[in-house]
Amino acid sequence: METKEDVEGGKQRGVREPLLGENNKQLVHGTKDQDHDHHHWMVYFTTFIAVCGSFEFGVCCGYSSPTQEAIRRDLNLSLAEYSLFGSILTFGAMIGAITSGPIADFIGRKGAMRVSSAFCIAGWLRIHFSKGPISLDIGRLATGYGMGVYSFVVPVFIAEIAPKELRGALTTLNQFMIVTGSSMSFVVGTVLSWRALALVELIPTAVLLLGLFFIPESPRWLAKKGRSEDFLASLQILRGKDYDISQEAEEIQDYITSLEKLPKSKVLDLFQKRYMRSLTIGVGLMVCQQFGGINGVVFYASSVFNLAGFPSTAGSIYFAICQIVITGVGATLIDKAGRKPLLLVSGLGLVAGCICIAVAFYLKVHDLSVGAVPALGVTGILVYAGSFAIGMGAVPWVVMSEIFPVNIKGQAGSIATLVNWFGAWLSSYTFNFLMSWSLYGTFILYGGINALAIVFIVLVVPETKGKSLEQLQAAINV
Repeated sequence: METKEDVEGGKQRGVREPLLGENNKQLVHGTKDQDHDHHHWMVYFTTFIAVCGSFEFGVCCGYSSPTQEAIRRDLNLSLAEYSLFGSILTFGAMIGAITSGPIADFIGRKGAMRVSSAFCIAGWLRIHFSKGPISLDIGRLATGYGMGVYSFVVPVFIAEIAPKELRGALTTLNQFMIVTGSSMSFVVGTVLSWRALALVELIPTAVLLLGLFFIPESPRWLAKKGRSEDFLASLQILRGKDYDISQEAEEIQDYITSLEKLPKSKVLDLFQKRYMRSLTIGVGLMVCQQFGGINGVVFYASSVFNLAGFPSTAGSIYFAICQIVITGVGATLIDKAGRKPLLLVSGLGLVAGCICIAVAFYLKVHDLSVGAVPALGVTGILVYAGSFAIGMGAVPWVVMSEIFPVNIKGQAGSIATLVNWFGAWLSSYTFNFLMSWSLYGTFILYGGINALAIVFIVLVVPETKGKSLEQLQAAINV
């Protein structure tokens, strides 16, 4: 019969004995490499549930585009009132970004996704039953809040559950599902009424909420909370019941223990020398992603196509297909090519796309080779969209989820996500003002910002491919 001391001694020696048993040890060591892919099914399933939040993020973004005329007509809204409805989503997302880190740290990654889902459900129902602009705006603000929380917690959760060899590809699915959700919202919105579309867009949240009952909590968060048994059980579920998790568990636990020896982190602690590099990388990549003009181009793609003399409906379809396909390609390459090469290729493509669009509008404004303007314009926009999708769209979120130590991840991630949403608002708000100032000057400005982003990536951003989160964070935060 086992004594209490035997059990405690087994726990201290490692997780192999209490979780697997003596009879399984040979099986584990003999089949670990051959059956490695077999053990990933729970990681894939858990990731699928989590990225339903990313899909919900996308449909929130895409809702306002196909519904504009119908909502304005049915509720008798002015253009200013509808513009407020569209833009208030971003303000909700900023609030969500500020609170997402503390919520995810306090009640867990799954808890944060439940909170986000509750706001999205309440928001969509409020929009569906709206009789006037105030109710509509409250609903949109609520869905924006949920979207802001999802934008932080989903990539962080995936990074914390995934094996290092799959982490990049699985985290990139976050961006892929955002793009797919936005495109699906646009397409479905052309055949459904705006009230019916609001109900349809509850579906991803419903799938997420149901799925949360069947997936484990982040093992790293559980370890940080001192819930050792739950931590081991979660990691074992994710890696498979016959997989030897002892080495990975020990590495995670040792790193958590070393972090716990540090004083409890406050917001001002993020600006200590040891954390400045990771904070600079995380915030800097969000600036690179948003200040290069992507949200202005996406929100007003139809008007850009029209200004270039290309049919906006066809252009918007090409734009959506380009983003979905190339984001998928990026997901397959990120763990092979690495994060930094994709960011550099993306930055170069963004500069090339901006130059192409700027040349098209320069020719139009100065009435030179006008026949070439539509082809140059649509080529530039598609190069721009494709280049963003291959790297700058997804990789900053992947890197952000990897570089922050777990003791500051909530606060640092909230700051990075807030910067991202502020950049999204600034880009979309200033785009029309810049275009009225100068059609080609706008894209010369964006091209210059993207060129500076390349310099930042070359000088500051490390390669994170193929390393555990603990190895990365120990190397960066010294």
